[in-house]
Amino acid sequence: MIDKRVANLDEALAGLGDGMTIMFGGFGGAGLAIHLIKALAALPAKDLTVVSNSVRFLEDFGPALFEDKRIKHAVASAARSRGSVSGISEIQLADGTLTLDIAPQGSFAERIRAGGAGIPAFYTPTSVGTPVADGKEHREFNGRMCVLETALTSDFTLMRADKADRYGNLYFRGTQGNFGRDMAAASKCTVVEVREIVEGLLPQADIHVPGVFVKRIIQLPDVRGA
Repeated sequence: MIDKRVANLDEALAGLGDGMTIMFGGFGGAGLAIHLIKALAALPAKDLTVVSNSVRFLEDFGPALFEDKRIKHAVASAARSRGSVSGISEIQLADGTLTLDIAPQGSFAERIRAGGAGIPAFYTPTSVGTPVADGKEHREFNGRMCVLETALTSDFTLMRADKADRYGNLYFRGTQGNFGRDMAAASKCTVVEVREIVEGLLPQADIHVPGVFVKRIIQLPDVRGA
């Protein structure tokens, strides 16, 4: 029978290496897979591209990724929080050792959804006339100018869920679910840390992500309400 449970963090991140693209579920500092982020930071993998709602919280929980300059590119809808203290990632953005693809929140979410659906790109009016649209293809539809946004996919997705069953079906609590299903679908290998792995199957009504999109699950306690 299919059993997607793994025993430890080494098994959870097996195969993650240089040059890969990694997505992170959650929103800001809430709902993040903190155990997996810390385990990622302990690996030697470099030249990484990260896709996350917020870059700053990756720096908070995995500072070595930035201190050792192992992230070369980030795709995010927020590079920092209002009023936050400048961190290493901002210094690296300024000196060019880290590049950033900033996307409006809706476009960010749709780029991930498109990646999971096999859609290579789409047009949207969001960001037209702003620096975010500079250098992107423009096209008019029904009298409204739009920009072309490309889909996002990843080699790994690291996320947090509240419950799972052995087959990888997931139940989210609160902000854990932000971008979760779309990131799972857009990834070659979705790894999920969960508070509880239930006996048998999750009730159908509780399944937020079907196990077909999940590769590995590991049971780990909550950290800071993740």
